[in-house]
Amino acid sequence: MDYHLGIDHDRHDVTYIGYPQRMEDLPGELRCRRIELGSDDDLVEGTVARTSREDGFEKILALSEFGMLESWRVRQHLGIAGPSLAQVERVRDKVAMKEALADSGIRYPRFVPVPSVRGQLPWSGKTVVKPRRGASSEGVSVHRTAKVALTAYAKLPNQVDYQLEEYVEGDIFHADGLVCDGVLVNLVVSKYVNKPIDFVDGRPLGSYQLPHNERHHAFVARVVEALGIEAGCLHLEFFETAGQELVFLEVANRMGGAGVVGAHARHCGIHLPSHEIAIRLGLQRPEPMQPSGRYHGWLVFSGHHLGARGPHLISVPNNLRVHPCVDNLYILGSHEPLPDHITYQEWLAPLFIEASHSDPMVLGEFFQECVNSISVELRKAS
Repeated sequence: MDYHLGIDHDRHDVTYIGYPQRMEDLPGELRCRRIELGSDDDLVEGTVARTSREDGFEKILALSEFGMLESWRVRQHLGIAGPSLAQVERVRDKVAMKEALADSGIRYPRFVPVPSVRGQLPWSGKTVVKPRRGASSEGVSVHRTAKVALTAYAKLPNQVDYQLEEYVEGDIFHADGLVCDGVLVNLVVSKYVNKPIDFVDGRPLGSYQLPHNERHHAFVARVVEALGIEAGCLHLEFFETAGQELVFLEVANRMGGAGVVGAHARHCGIHLPSHEIAIRLGLQRPEPMQPSGRYHGWLVFSGHHLGARGPHLISVPNNLRVHPCVDNLYILGSHEPLPDHITYQEWLAPLFIEASHSDPMVLGEFFQECVNSISVELRKAS
């Protein structure tokens, strides 16, 4: 987030509230008040217990996927205006967002929040079982038929938190930018290398930016209008089918993860969270930095699927280490523990690559070569 880049902490009184392991990320010299929750505290209950309307708070910022609903509850406690619960749900609940698109003319996957009593779906082919809320494809599974998906769904202990959705064949893209007063004011579209669901199963995931495409831009603008997104960052995923039809997948009213923020800043000079903070606080947006004149992307390799904590081996061909596309290469030390959960963070993942080129197709080919040639595996005992 780098909140210190988006808020003048000498001009504004800023309070940070969070868990110990996250509060450690704050720069020590930052002028601010810090309220540290207990490790076992509920985020909302812990915050409510430590704050009141007499504290004089004017705004609440929660720029993560996992704090938006909670911030709505805290705003109710403090009497602070902000997005309604319905607005929050439309950019967090994957059922609510598709229901809101029902009369927009925008295509989205057919879906069922709860299967019928007869245990049938309106389609028979490949089917996705997906949590209604969440990020990073956690809890998502793909099944070869609707019948198999229904069997998997029936075994879930918390079915109310899931939905079933038809699988859409096509290339998948993500669109990242800014919305101000309901208008899309900045946008960059990137094409995924592999699909987010592949990362859950251990395949690498990445993306690279594309030149401006008016069809893509108009599609994203229609989604923003249809969902009533008013302000802040936008991270939208969509398909383009073999017949060039654009299909909405899901949207979040926050910045994208992995290497999205860095790639965006280098490509167009806009540090997304700093601009989002300015928009949400009603401040003047920062002056853009100098764009690189190149297309940027990232590629991350997973380690959570290996299921062991022993030493590992990361093999990167030398021609890829010194490839002209490479900007940064982060490699986890062989005796540092592999992540035991899904993560896109460059300091936790086994391997994270930031790369760029003046031709996006060359960049895409480089990432594909990395996918085909780089390996992460457990080191065999001698």
